[in-house]
Amino acid sequence: MMTDSGIVSLVGAGPGDPDLLTIKALRALQQADVVVYDRLVSSEILALIPTGVSRIAVGKAPGHHCVPQAEINALLVSVAVKGRRVVRLKGGDPYIFGRGSEEALHLKRHGIRFEVVPGVTAAAAASAYAGIPLTHRGLSRCIHLVTGHLRDDEPLDLPWERLADPEATLAIYMGLANLDVICAQLADAGLNVATPAAAIQAGTTPDQRRVLATLATLPDAVASAGLQAPVMLVIGQVVGLATALDWFQPQAAEATDDQMRSLRG
Repeated sequence: MMTDSGIVSLVGAGPGDPDLLTIKALRALQQADVVVYDRLVSSEILALIPTGVSRIAVGKAPGHHCVPQAEINALLVSVAVKGRRVVRLKGGDPYIFGRGSEEALHLKRHGIRFEVVPGVTAAAAASAYAGIPLTHRGLSRCIHLVTGHLRDDEPLDLPWERLADPEATLAIYMGLANLDVICAQLADAGLNVATPAAAIQAGTTPDQRRVLATLATLPDAVASAGLQAPVMLVIGQVVGLATALDWFQPQAAEATDDQMRSLRG
């Protein structure tokens, strides 16, 4: 049974470009009393939070959990029961590898009202900004969204034979640390080592960098380029369109002061 407490909005902040924030997400930020945010939420989006709104950082970095998930769950409840409007601001989409459903279930168990505001997920955004369509007639008949990092750093155990589909696009979140394993397992499962592959660092932001290679050469190419997390991996024939469809210029991606002021207004 729901209480008369506040409400928690599980909000997807998108992949980093503030222009990809949805109108509903912006409205939630403008009406919030407290914002609990993750590490991957961009500084430009944090700048849209009105002055006077409490901010609580609970970001997790690879290999280092700043705040355990159980504590985040408890925090959301403890703030909401005071009648506050809480925005739980998460990079990308709350329900796509964002653990938003775990938080929603915890809120439900404690009778806290919640809503979900979907965000643009990194697979769709980073690939588009890198010139890669996730689907293309004759090249890709389906998309697999996969995490390349398991809970508690468990060994990566994925259905490799199903993922090694030459007619599919494989988008892998958080796969940088396991890149060698991912490429080797896909090759062992039968995916042609000449399959086009890409790694996209900090997609949609001024720090975006893109490496284009093949399944066989991607680990060495990424190492040579020195890419840093967050990195989205895209593997499949659609990556072959990246050069022809290249359009994004990271150096021109900074929003102007006027644009930011209009968003805050």
